[in-house]
Amino acid sequence: QVQFVQSGGGLVQPGGSLTLSCAADRFTFITQTIKWYRQAPGKGREFVALITPHGNVTDYTDSVKGRFTISRDNTKNTVYLQMNSLKPEDTAVYYCYTYTTQGHSWGQGTQVTVSS
Repeated sequence: QVQFVQSGGGLVQPGGSLTLSCAADRFTFITQTIKWYRQAPGKGREFVALITPHGNVTDYTDSVKGRFTISRDNTKNTVYLQMNSLKPEDTAVYYCYTYTTQGHSWGQGTQVTVSS
């Protein structure tokens, strides 16, 4: 399995910005589609964004389109989630994720709180 280390969460006011990072420990990172999910209090885990291995294809859930940008740096085995114009409803624990032939791999989760 791939081991992820996440960073970059925190508390931000509505309208603010944060960037999350997800660093992988495997050289096979470059072959993997990476996704971001989030889980708000009392809710299930939901898909947020994905990026294909070479970054040429991205996709987003409708609620974050135009505000969030997923990107990756394969030289650093790292995926980023740039979050702008944050809203209180973006408050959640954010997870990076991938699936390989060895199974599912999740990051440890990063808390994002949007509040005034």
